[in-house]
Amino acid sequence: MNFLKDILRGAMIGVANIIPGVSGGTMMVSMGIYDKIIGAINHLFKDFKRSILTLLPYVIGMAASIAGLSFCITWLFERFPMQTAFLFIGLIFGGLPVIFGRVKGKRINAGAVLLFIVFFALVILLQIFGGDRGVVRELKPSVSVVMIMLVMGAITSASMIIPGVSGSMILMALGYYSPVVAEISTFIKALITFDAQGLLFGIGILLPFGIGVIAGILLIARLIEYLLKKRELHTYYSILGLVLASPVAVLIGIGIGAVSLPAILVSLVTFAAGFAAAWFLSR
Repeated sequence: MNFLKDILRGAMIGVANIIPGVSGGTMMVSMGIYDKIIGAINHLFKDFKRSILTLLPYVIGMAASIAGLSFCITWLFERFPMQTAFLFIGLIFGGLPVIFGRVKGKRINAGAVLLFIVFFALVILLQIFGGDRGVVRELKPSVSVVMIMLVMGAITSASMIIPGVSGSMILMALGYYSPVVAEISTFIKALITFDAQGLLFGIGILLPFGIGVIAGILLIARLIEYLLKKRELHTYYSILGLVLASPVAVLIGIGIGAVSLPAILVSLVTFAAGFAAAWFLSR
């Protein structure tokens, strides 16, 4: 039962990672598994078997959702932006009790409050000023593209680890979001049809991107674990600022489309569903 729940958690993290403005790290915090995943990543080489067993269901869920549900989620955001956005906002709010529980009873100081304000504002400003969606880069296997994909992969890893930071949004601002997502789709089609040329082309683009993601996750996870040990209160107030700003960032980045009474009512339902799902998965 726990294994299946962890696969579902992984699926939500995976979908969050591909939606601009939504952070996979936020989903981890909302479902109460942030410390668990950070610890498993950082002990991957020290306690390989236990770390792999911990991470496996999340990886399965993430891979399945990115490969399969990405098309569905993209379609939903295009057709029903308000209702879908409120589903993710419900997921975020449903996990807030977990974060509040981390800081409950601890004495608040000026430094913690300042960090909360700074990181809250940072997410909003990144969403407002970092969304140049008109730029689209062309990807063709070459030495320069390999180096760029390594860097883009490391940037994407930030959204998987740091709550409130959307790697997809940053990739979109840099013009690499659409090409990378399109290449993932093309690679999956080539895999299904046994298209050797398409597979080799995809590997030339996606392999360095994946290496960058893995390297970034390992480095950022170590930094986060250090901060949680040395500055737990300040770290959680920073995370709280990032997470509370995320719903605002989602609405800015996605938009809500046409507002009508049926749309509002459905949005309330999707919000409640997201909240209930986060509460269930954080237990």
